[in-house]
Amino acid sequence: MTTQSATETTEPAAVLETFGGIAVVTLNRPRVLNAVNTALSHAVGTALEEIARNPAIRVGVITGAGRAFCAGADLRELAAGHSIDAPGHPEWGFAGIARHFIDKPLIAAVNGFALGGGTEIALACDLVVIDETAALGLPEVKRGLFAAAGGVLRLPHQLPVKIAMEVALTGEPIAARQAEAFGLVNRVAPVGRSLEVAMEMARAIDANAPLAVRATKRLIHHSAALTSVWEPAAWERNDAEMRAVFESRDAAEGTRAFTEKRSPSWTGR
Repeated sequence: MTTQSATETTEPAAVLETFGGIAVVTLNRPRVLNAVNTALSHAVGTALEEIARNPAIRVGVITGAGRAFCAGADLRELAAGHSIDAPGHPEWGFAGIARHFIDKPLIAAVNGFALGGGTEIALACDLVVIDETAALGLPEVKRGLFAAAGGVLRLPHQLPVKIAMEVALTGEPIAARQAEAFGLVNRVAPVGRSLEVAMEMARAIDANAPLAVRATKRLIHHSAALTSVWEPAAWERNDAEMRAVFESRDAAEGTRAFTEKRSPSWTGR
């Protein structure tokens, strides 16, 4: 892996662009396969804060510049004893995303190489689109490590336990179609079209009521952490989210739009 070039230092390590209600965050260190250093962690974490804060943004998409999605941690930075966390925000975790929850949907558009930390970024997203030539995997055990940036923690929540064990313990890569069969990704895109397919998915989400979408994401994550949906805590959270959404202006607008046979005009209120 090459050191950071003079050219790279003049460019942001991640770029945020908006397209209507959709924000695209592009990991922007293509010379080192978008390996994660402190600048990239800060840029991604800051972008997520903007997505969470800005009411005009309803969905986020994360992708990589060049031929890789993300090659994981910048090993030269680690070898030099440098932190790769976002300065002042260790709570955001690896790449500014691993521990950084926001209640707007995030879609990973895995456009290329994504083993190790790249897979952990994808696992931290709510939905995943992967290029048909790309692969996922957690090879850390082959190097005397383990996937400590959320990979080992998230994998058994997204795969059957025995499949998760095989992936994590062997360290072998998972081809795109195999990942789709496992339910680890939502879509396999034709070569070079992962971002395009992710944007189609983002537009479908963006068309829906923003309060309802955010409440749905929060409730799914809350429910996934429970032992049983029969627990009173599950229904207490469900009812609280229901009151906030069902009493909103958007709920009334959705009903009116349906009866008037027109597209709804959401306000996020």
